[in-house]
Amino acid sequence: MRIFKDLSSRRKKQEVSISVSTPPTSHGELQEPDTFFPDGVQVWYTCEDATVDICFIHGLSGNRNKTWTPKGLSTPWPKALIPPKLPRARILTYGYDAYVVRKPASSNRLIDHANNLLNDVTTERLSSGAASRPIIFVAHSLGGLVCKAALITSRNNPETHLQNMFKCTKGIAFMGTPHGGSWAAGWAKVPARAISPFKSMNRSLLDVLDTSDQCLEWIQASFLSMVRELRESGRNLAITCFFEELAMSGFKIVPKESATFDGYSSFSIHADHRSMVKFSSQDDNGFKRLLGELMRWEAELDNVATASQPRRGDERLDTQTKPARHEIDEVSITNSSRPRQHSGSANFYNSGQAQQFTNNATGGTQNITMGNGPQFAGATITGNLNFGSS
Repeated sequence: MRIFKDLSSRRKKQEVSISVSTPPTSHGELQEPDTFFPDGVQVWYTCEDATVDICFIHGLSGNRNKTWTPKGLSTPWPKALIPPKLPRARILTYGYDAYVVRKPASSNRLIDHANNLLNDVTTERLSSGAASRPIIFVAHSLGGLVCKAALITSRNNPETHLQNMFKCTKGIAFMGTPHGGSWAAGWAKVPARAISPFKSMNRSLLDVLDTSDQCLEWIQASFLSMVRELRESGRNLAITCFFEELAMSGFKIVPKESATFDGYSSFSIHADHRSMVKFSSQDDNGFKRLLGELMRWEAELDNVATASQPRRGDERLDTQTKPARHEIDEVSITNSSRPRQHSGSANFYNSGQAQQFTNNATGGTQNITMGNGPQFAGATITGNLNFGSS
């Protein structure tokens, strides 16, 4: 009893929230949310010539619209601020029931939410004709863990269509994602236990945020291994981590050491854990930092697409210098200083006109076509030899 009083006293001083994504300031905010829960994919913005998809994923106790909407505004900032800056980026948001206390609470584990994310995003992109389009994720808090688990599942999936998320992901912006867990998760269980007799509780989502949780460690180790293998194979998966500068109720929900990992860029957002994804205008410096990464990644995609397309001058030069096409059955002849010998019969077909063709055919017939096509060096062939010009 003494221990519980000590915990309760300390909790009152710091008012630790059950929500890592949108912490309440009192028990009243632990009440069940609206009856209708917006889950699945919603398209915020689209265009006919889209070159990339950007998908936003909320965190614990979040909402696919409200998490990204600053106080006093009715429109999520990605929907309002990104299209003018990235007009060829299609903007998506993904929702899932990440409430810990609810009537009734979802029983989904993190891996269940990850599987749903993989399936729902894949289905939407297939139906929109964007299955092979590059995609970028912006994930807040728990949403980053869901995103990582979905990519790991996509990579190892036996279903070909579900592998596209892994193949098409260009970059991920992690916003306050607890890669190493959050010690606040343990404190959050105290009010959850107190309310659980009246409402059901999904403890699995809190458990995975524990700093010593094995599932959390496995996701991080598997993700880093996957990224390392991609890098070694020549493919770059862009990653940038953002962490909160300001504390909530005296402490940071996800400290820098948990929100970042070695080898990748990390930047702070001058806000607490909840407000770090609520940009009110394009002048917000946090928005500028995130937008800078998104614009850089999109530009890299454009550069890759441009580099893969031959220039018109190159196409014309290639057409002028390309030799006439030859279809060869059973044997091919290449320029060589040493004649090659072939036993058996062979048919050669020349498209267009040919220059001098000199061959020594042992026991066969030699046919020569004159013209301005490519010239073949002499070859010694044993057997029947026929040349046809098409």
